[in-house]
Amino acid sequence: MKNNIYDEVINFIEDAKKDFASISVERKSILLELSKYIRSKHKSGDEINLIFICTHNSRRSHMGQIWAKVAADFYKIPNVNTFSGGTEATAFNPRAVISFESAGFRISKSEDSENPVYQLRFSDSIDPIINFSKVYDDETNPKNNFAAIMTCDHADEACPFIPGAEARFPVMYEDPKKFDDTDLETEKYNERNKQICSEILFVFENSF
Repeated sequence: MKNNIYDEVINFIEDAKKDFASISVERKSILLELSKYIRSKHKSGDEINLIFICTHNSRRSHMGQIWAKVAADFYKIPNVNTFSGGTEATAFNPRAVISFESAGFRISKSEDSENPVYQLRFSDSIDPIINFSKVYDDETNPKNNFAAIMTCDHADEACPFIPGAEARFPVMYEDPKKFDDTDLETEKYNERNKQICSEILFVFENSF
């Protein structure tokens, strides 16, 4: 294992890094603004708090939160805390959960309800990432000194102001929900998960 990260996850990461070249120049300019924020906080020795926000906190915001935590460990950038939230709470979609299992994560469910609490491990030596659906100002999320990363246009439009955010980055992704219950479901969830992984890795690779 590299960096104590499971080999399967490392393989997924290395494959996702190959997609850096396919990120458009316009897209890279947005991602590099987030890199600049992380680099500035890292140089000053401050905690780096990132909240990924979408409408239902069910798919894209979780993907961003999880890959940001993995990327911080992969690139050995300390003091990175990642969170997610929505404008309303629903549930971490099981299709998205399955896409992380496909990427090599070990996943358990510590609470079985309409809004389950999942524990995702990418290493035996690192605490699992806890994921459940919540609003962005949930008590488990920071109230100030954080960056808000908007992963869907609806949430970005619905929340023109995020209280406590010291920076805001519009990093939108197409919702894989549109392919639910179709023959393309698995392919599209894995595709979106890999895209978010690739772009978050790009952000962190350019953060030091």
